[in-house]
Amino acid sequence: MILSTYVARRFLRMLVMIALIFGAILFLIDIVEQIRRFSDENIGLSGAAGLSLLNITASFYSILPLITVLAGIALFLSLSRSSELVAIRASGRSAIRVLCAPAVTAILAGMLAVAVLNPVVAATTKRYDDAVERMRSGGGQTVSVGDNAVWLRQALPVQNGENGGETEGQVVIRASRASPDATTLYDATFMVFSPESGPTRRIDAATARLTRGAWELTDTKEWPLTQPNPEAIARKAPLLELPTDLTAARIRDSFGRPEAIPVWQLPAFIRGLERAGFSAQRHKVWLQMELARPLLMAAMVAIAAVFTMRHMRGRKMGLLVLGAFGCGIGLFFLRNLAQVLGDNGGIPPALAGWAPPIAALLFAYGALLRLEDG
Repeated sequence: MILSTYVARRFLRMLVMIALIFGAILFLIDIVEQIRRFSDENIGLSGAAGLSLLNITASFYSILPLITVLAGIALFLSLSRSSELVAIRASGRSAIRVLCAPAVTAILAGMLAVAVLNPVVAATTKRYDDAVERMRSGGGQTVSVGDNAVWLRQALPVQNGENGGETEGQVVIRASRASPDATTLYDATFMVFSPESGPTRRIDAATARLTRGAWELTDTKEWPLTQPNPEAIARKAPLLELPTDLTAARIRDSFGRPEAIPVWQLPAFIRGLERAGFSAQRHKVWLQMELARPLLMAAMVAIAAVFTMRHMRGRKMGLLVLGAFGCGIGLFFLRNLAQVLGDNGGIPPALAGWAPPIAALLFAYGALLRLEDG
């Protein structure tokens, strides 16, 4: 236990040091990017720094597996250079037992990242997206899913029809459910708001189908809310069109990235999406990948051990380090490929999340057994 604790502490020290270095590099790069991106907004250096702090958390979280493989490489290289690895192996301890301490530490670090860092990333990502949306468009349309309804908000384009030149306003839409492709709403209510006078119209429709530039409403009933008795002059119509600048892709994108939802809230959010009629495939895949993240970090340490857990000298050391980092990058991109396949429905979400780290662990374990001589 003393030896395992010592190796685990060394690995944790390497992990924290490399994470701080990469965090600082990401912060400096992102400040430059924010200043370039929002040069017309005059946000200044302090504003760019604030946006960068919100934005880099997601980037840092995404490269955490690569930071882990670098920490593993640094650990085993330091043990080899100081001949501690030779002494440990000479004492009769196998390579698998030496690997257990940093692998368990990586799993614990991954669990801490999922439990604590993931909600932080979700909160900062949402705040960053909201800040960018306010600067760019002033808050156009948003979509949210409640327990029993789908809510949308959109800008109302100027009409050139019979009402002639109606000023732009906002429309709040409530529907009991929607089609999976987000083009049809059922039991929908449209509340039209004027910038000057508040709510002006209410329209109930059995269905609302999204066409090019308009909502096509069927079986409608409309109340003019600017009149003293709206019910007395309410109008029914079998078909009605309401202009919109929404598209099906923009509605789906308005749900936000799965990364912007804390992992603790993802199961309830997925159930809400499915009750509303939307596809929750992306969110299911992301949930499985987050649950498998601790195992992925352990697999990164195992990959580093396959190449660098040996007494190394000369040119061979550089090639082995390069091979370890290359395999770590390969696993990272394999995981991203599995995510894409899962998002498209090519493979089940559980397979997309768990197959890459499990396969990497099995290959690393087999390679260590083949190289083991004790």
